[in-house]
Amino acid sequence: MFARPRFKRYTAPAGGWGSLRSLVRHAFRRRVKTARALWALRKQNKADGFTCVSCSWAKPKEPHPFEFCENGAKATFWDLQGGRIDAAFFERHPVAELLGWADYDLERQGRLTEPLRYDGRTDRYVRISWDEAFELIGRTLRELDPKQVVFYASGRASLETSYMYALLARLYGNNNLPDSSNMCHESTSVGLPRSLGVPVGTVHLEDFDSTDCIFSFGQNVGTNSPRMLHPLQEASKRGVPIVTFNPLRERGWERFTNPQSPVEMLGGGGTRISSVYHQPRAGGDPALLQGLCKAVLELDDLARATGATRVIDVDFIAGHTHGFDALERQLRALAWPAIERESGLSVEAIRDAARLYAESASAILVYGMGLTQHRHGVDNVRLLCNLALMRGNVGRPGAGVCPVRGHSNVQGQRTVGISEKPELVPLDRLEAQYGFTAPRDKGLTTVETVEGVLAGEVQGFIGLGGNFLRAAPDTTRLEADWRRLRLTVQIATKLNRSHLVNGEVALLLPCLSRIERDVQAGMEQVVSTEDSTARIHRSKGVQTPPRGDLLAEPAIVAGIARAALPDNPKVPWALWARDYARVRDAIETTYPDQFKDFNARLGTPGGFARPNGARERIWHTDSGKAEFHAVALLSATGFEDRDGRLRLITLRSNDQFNTTVYGYRDRFRGIEGTRRVVMMSPADIRRLGLRDGQEISLIGDADDGVHREVGGLRVTSYALPEGCVAAYYPECNPLVPVAHHAIDSQVPASKTVPVRVGTSVDPHRVPAGPPPA
Repeated sequence: MFARPRFKRYTAPAGGWGSLRSLVRHAFRRRVKTARALWALRKQNKADGFTCVSCSWAKPKEPHPFEFCENGAKATFWDLQGGRIDAAFFERHPVAELLGWADYDLERQGRLTEPLRYDGRTDRYVRISWDEAFELIGRTLRELDPKQVVFYASGRASLETSYMYALLARLYGNNNLPDSSNMCHESTSVGLPRSLGVPVGTVHLEDFDSTDCIFSFGQNVGTNSPRMLHPLQEASKRGVPIVTFNPLRERGWERFTNPQSPVEMLGGGGTRISSVYHQPRAGGDPALLQGLCKAVLELDDLARATGATRVIDVDFIAGHTHGFDALERQLRALAWPAIERESGLSVEAIRDAARLYAESASAILVYGMGLTQHRHGVDNVRLLCNLALMRGNVGRPGAGVCPVRGHSNVQGQRTVGISEKPELVPLDRLEAQYGFTAPRDKGLTTVETVEGVLAGEVQGFIGLGGNFLRAAPDTTRLEADWRRLRLTVQIATKLNRSHLVNGEVALLLPCLSRIERDVQAGMEQVVSTEDSTARIHRSKGVQTPPRGDLLAEPAIVAGIARAALPDNPKVPWALWARDYARVRDAIETTYPDQFKDFNARLGTPGGFARPNGARERIWHTDSGKAEFHAVALLSATGFEDRDGRLRLITLRSNDQFNTTVYGYRDRFRGIEGTRRVVMMSPADIRRLGLRDGQEISLIGDADDGVHREVGGLRVTSYALPEGCVAAYYPECNPLVPVAHHAIDSQVPASKTVPVRVGTSVDPHRVPAGPPPA
């Protein structure tokens, strides 16, 4: 870390010169050659280039000259950085030493370049050939009970790799296919089908061009999906009201300067994004959403009394929905004082927002993990759908529900079979296609995988990307039991902490990045990904891979499959590894309704859209209609408030994507040189007898008898609702109990974690490691 952390309020817009300076600094520190970086960035998110390996925001039909954001460019630099990790690296640095390094320092060492096997006697990874690696993995998998092996996927892999990986798991004998959706938007995948009959959002990029209103709930656009700022900026310039609800004031939702506009860059100032910005309490979303619906109902009552046009869409509700009468009774029974108390907002503020919504002919409702990562995250999603359905804002231009997904293909991999839920996968079709009996029992989620490791019931783990040990809840307890596993296999591009805590048999397998050319049997291959709006895009690598012995992800999956499974002439693993078009043909056969003419349509500008019944007002629910959700719920936390208990929000910095930490500058929050902070309102600092700059610990306040503590955190004054504090993920994941997750979806409830303040030093604190260059 930096020797002297600095804290200074950031007043410049998102984007602008701050973004450009950050990219120059990162390119220099990553030792990226300028010409190479510019060539890659020019092709990023373009039809003749690669889809970003960072977020999954939509790719426009007519891209900007530079169709990337600050964090997307950092992700590209991260793959282009100098430095290589091979057996010689581990000769210099045993694993015990590396466990003392910070996440940032591990990943900035460079690319993994040869297959490695962990040698427990020397505490080092050593070189192993690919054939030997596959044989060892296959032999160990055959020795294990398939029900005790987990096939995890991070959300980075292409549709082609994901399809092969899911098939590998089912041919092996399980549905243990958790992925990063389990940690973030599984509440969406559970809630939306119940309300709208689809597991994905109903908004396409072009809807932002015609919308009359945008509401955002619990989503940080400036850090998590910065390219989304372009359509938001254009909407703001048209005079579209943008109303933001988020416990923290995030700079991206306030102002934005487009780095691709010379006029804006030279003129300064930027564009106002949010016309109204509210800061509800963390976990107060049910009260907020029900308050907005109640206020809309009040406006409708007034319209009926005065003979004005109805506010609720009566015809839509009658023809397309079920359950409105129960919702209406629930809303009328709610008392405004309770709504104000739980939401943290005044009745006037909620009514003013509802009035803007009611006056808009069409509205887009955007949301992120600020809604999904709560004990009642599924309810939050469904309550947001209530608001959309009351005004008929589903299935017409300029309107809809817009969940903003995270990792670059996390939505797509679920589409092609990476799911622990057998009912979501066409198992009958797979059985006919490949001549096997598919497992029908439910597989393990991320939470159940952690529980299985703690109980000694999980014995094998294969990770297709990601940093599971850092991303999962209850990190300290999980790491302590992880070494009891018989087999751990990590498929990765760079080193992270999950590679340093190993099972008895442990392998680290280096793969190509999506930005790199993938040549198989003399043919340059292309892959495909799905964005947040359910459009499928072509992706072609443009960079020369690093020197070494790396394989493409399809080849690694095929190699494991051929070594672990009996021969099956109906599954052409070797052919698929040589020609990805054949994998796409197989995907089309398995999912003909979703991928008709897959190869022919793959190059469609702006991607081709998967079918979405709700966009056509076709509701694939049990009733055949969109479902209103009536529930007596005002808090999403799942726990009671009490003296000394705070609601912890875990969040990412501006210099971070998921568990990957690019640096120590959270520019938008004005925190530089450290990640060991806890953001707290001035009122709470005074109430708790603390002072700004004081070092404290946060102690878990779950009622399960387990001591959880993260120490060495600097109290940092920040504009937050009273009773709410914020700190960085994944450093504070040890405070998230594995049992503290969303009902039904099992998403860790990381946006409202019960904690209290302590003064002791965390005995499990991860050392900082060497300072960055």
